[in-house]
Amino acid sequence: MGQNIILNMNDHNFVVCAYNRTVAKVEQFLNNEAKGTKIIGANSLEDMVNKLKKPRKIMLLVKAGFAVDEFVKNLIPLLDKGDIIIDGGNSQYLDTQRWCKELAPTGIYYIGMGVSGGEEGARYGPSLMPGGHPAAWPHVKPIFQAICAKANGEPCCDWVGEDGAGHFVKMVHNGIEYGDMQLICEAYNLMKDVIGIDQDEMSQVFEEWNKGDLDSFLIEITRDILKFKDTDGKYLLPKIRDTAGQKGTGKWTGIAALEYGVPVTLIGEAVFARCLSALKDERVNASKVLPGSSLKFTGNKTEFLDHLRKALYASKLISYAQGFMLLREAAKANKWNLNYGSIALMWRGGCIIRSVFLGNIKDAFTKNPQLTNLLLDPYFCERISASQNSLRQVVAQAALVGVPTPAFSSALAFYDGYRSDALPANLLQAQRDYFGAHTYELVTKPGEFVHTNWTGHGGNVSASTYNN
Repeated sequence: MGQNIILNMNDHNFVVCAYNRTVAKVEQFLNNEAKGTKIIGANSLEDMVNKLKKPRKIMLLVKAGFAVDEFVKNLIPLLDKGDIIIDGGNSQYLDTQRWCKELAPTGIYYIGMGVSGGEEGARYGPSLMPGGHPAAWPHVKPIFQAICAKANGEPCCDWVGEDGAGHFVKMVHNGIEYGDMQLICEAYNLMKDVIGIDQDEMSQVFEEWNKGDLDSFLIEITRDILKFKDTDGKYLLPKIRDTAGQKGTGKWTGIAALEYGVPVTLIGEAVFARCLSALKDERVNASKVLPGSSLKFTGNKTEFLDHLRKALYASKLISYAQGFMLLREAAKANKWNLNYGSIALMWRGGCIIRSVFLGNIKDAFTKNPQLTNLLLDPYFCERISASQNSLRQVVAQAALVGVPTPAFSSALAFYDGYRSDALPANLLQAQRDYFGAHTYELVTKPGEFVHTNWTGHGGNVSASTYNN
């Protein structure tokens, strides 16, 4: 990532000084990939700082957490007021908030910037989501808007907001990526275990899907993975162990959703699906003991595939809607002035999450910046109305034959919950008041909390009212 961003900056006529703790890697880079460029090297942090023009702009691409903290601590004594530190890794937004606060009295500016697009994106155009000290933005804007991806000529990089806003937006971006990947995996599983088509046909299905509303990088690579064969001429995919890893941003999104009280259910289920996949030995043992469904699919294969395409679209929309709900709530709590249309544009440039879908989201927020939920936008309301029945068909069929669809199922449950003007939380509040005197509101007196002595044996003193 670091090398490719440096080469990208060089392509746009910016002179860059490269540094790595392992100095030999710098020499190797200069003598190979960077040979013949304007890129220069440094053999120490001090050497690098001395070679930079003021105000110095230092971008870190190191592992989040301890590594970032150590580099920043070592840089601070070498820098002057007005210099800029840019953390371009997947740091937790709380760490970025902490560094912005700690560095404010020193006059050293700090930027926490989400970088999306993988190695290829870093080389030829990443999606960049900078946030932190606003005074730093004019100094780095020409650089980042030059090297970033472009969507219809617009740079997929803009100032997100203060302190940890950039890394928060990147965290939610990655969480949505978790959801997208899980939904595609469930679609693959349904094709395999419900209607029983082979991988070559699956690949053709994804090829067709990639020509329409589902056009995206993840659909594209799934098409390629499905048709890829090993050196023995057999498909590689069935040989891969079904245990998924994760680096933490999906988990952080789930934690943030709980902290801000936002039902980001699909991303949560995507994270838990990876956790469940890690229980491989337990699952193998359970498969020999626990019974499943004896029902088989008897419907029309072509019709089911069309339902599956629409269900995938509807579920993606619901996942994005949840993600933007989380962004809006975090913005209120942290006083970030987020531009949701701009965020959709930035995400569209990210290689992994790249999707035509995001162009429609940008249009929705451009037309109505105060839009409370994507599902309520006229365009998306029409699309979800046309797709929700297919989502029901897919979830019902999966349940009948015993194929797990945690992401599809959570999407449908959220949709039905969100569109309900009455939920059974009235009973839940009565239960809480019965056993813990937690009080409840009457429909006729909202805002007034009362307690009932349900058994005749309890007292009339209620517990403190709280919402968490």
